[in-house]
Amino acid sequence: MGNCYSDLEGGKQAVGAARLRPTEAATSNNNNGGHNDAVEFFYRSRGLHPLFTQIELSLSASNLIDRDFTSKSDPMAVVYAKKIDGKLEELGRTEVVLNSLHPKWIEKVTVAFQFEIVQPLVFHVYDVDSKYHNIPVKTLKLKDQDFLGEATCVLSEDPFLKISRIVESGDPVPICKTEVVNNNLNPTWKSLCMSMNQFGSKDNPLIIECFDFNSSGNHVLIGKLQKSVADLEKLHKERSGANLTLPSSHYDYEKVLKGQLFVDQFCQKEQYSFLDYISSGFELNFMVAVDFTASNGNPRNPDSLHYIDPSGRLNSYQRAIMEVGEVIQFYDSDKRFPAWGFGGKTSDGSLSHCFNLNGSANGYEVEGVEGIMAAYASALRNVALAGPTLFGQVINTAAQITSQSLSYTSNKYFVLLIITDGVLTDLQETKDALVRASDLPLSILMVGVGGADFSQMEVLDADGGQRLESSTGRVATHDIVQFVPMREVHSGQISVVQALLEELPGQFLTYMRSRDIKPLSPHVPQTSA
Repeated sequence: MGNCYSDLEGGKQAVGAARLRPTEAATSNNNNGGHNDAVEFFYRSRGLHPLFTQIELSLSASNLIDRDFTSKSDPMAVVYAKKIDGKLEELGRTEVVLNSLHPKWIEKVTVAFQFEIVQPLVFHVYDVDSKYHNIPVKTLKLKDQDFLGEATCVLSEDPFLKISRIVESGDPVPICKTEVVNNNLNPTWKSLCMSMNQFGSKDNPLIIECFDFNSSGNHVLIGKLQKSVADLEKLHKERSGANLTLPSSHYDYEKVLKGQLFVDQFCQKEQYSFLDYISSGFELNFMVAVDFTASNGNPRNPDSLHYIDPSGRLNSYQRAIMEVGEVIQFYDSDKRFPAWGFGGKTSDGSLSHCFNLNGSANGYEVEGVEGIMAAYASALRNVALAGPTLFGQVINTAAQITSQSLSYTSNKYFVLLIITDGVLTDLQETKDALVRASDLPLSILMVGVGGADFSQMEVLDADGGQRLESSTGRVATHDIVQFVPMREVHSGQISVVQALLEELPGQFLTYMRSRDIKPLSPHVPQTSA
């Protein structure tokens, strides 16, 4: 047997998710034990609620085995539900498609989907002998047909929540949503943080909708409920759940589902903004590290990335230092910046992956952005470009300075700018250093200059949501890296300052909030729940 599948990919996509109308479900000939209007009315008249929803499966297959000699196979699919004891219960059969190894069956198989139960499905495909073609498929004896193969999947959901606020007009306005939890009928979503700007007041009604995710964008509503923030707080305190409901198009009522929403955590606290911290006296301390590897090219040649143009035109290194430094320096009171180089041979001939840019054996700080620019120009005359490209020592040095500051103050946040042209040689060591540094008040901005492949840098910048993991299996506390290739800046797509600093306030707040650090003086906070 080749590939046997429904019309969507994977286990979750085995369901077409088209809800049958009650009359369709009641008259469907291939549904065993399915929906029935009379049964539903019986439950409703007694205040009870059926705990299932009818869905239909659209089936297709590809690359089937050819069992016929003079023509192609004549396939039919049979769908089973696998019970707890392992036995198979037939749910329905498709029609027979003549002479096809890639059938797309028209006949649907209806299934009573129960949100609360994991329902394994088994699909068997048979080649129906031509002498049985005029016999209804329901009466065919499967042992008389050629078995082509089987496939399995789980009838499940990929649920997520969407929360909307009801505005004065009575219309719902979406304010946030959770992540999608794959193949889980009892999902636990990550915490959501909503501000009062979003939900208005604690008594303002919110619509909470639970959807089954669909990659086409046509998400299927599983159920919904209306609760205020005050109601959610009550659910948390009472450790009780609220039943989801589902609008019914056939009757004038909402179907109350067995599925419930629980509030595992609820907290209300003062939430300060980035400006609250900065205006109260918190500082951003700027640090910079420059790549002195040989791949930059001889600084004396105009095609070198380190070439200093006599006309005053800035190279990529100078431009990154100036544009980022001029912004950060206004948040640093003493404007004394640590500055290093890496990947070069210093005046004594030794290769160093973290040397003081000013050439001093003792002090690594320079005065202001102008001091960084002067130290950089001087180093190009006194340091021989070498290699390889290693970030680990520079990050560890910056992390050590940051860690030492915590012994006497908590109102300093450090920003390390690394400018490089090459592919990392110590990728895992860099990951280890970044994971360790993720516990500190430190953000790392990386600028890639030149035309190298910077795909490794994209890995370090965990914008995709996948946090870095060290060689020991430890996961980064949060993302502290922002990477920007300078060629995108030169092409006019983005501003280097905007691209590098857009995530900085968020990283700053993540650190401060995770440690419950408040601004130095009282401010009017933004309350959130």
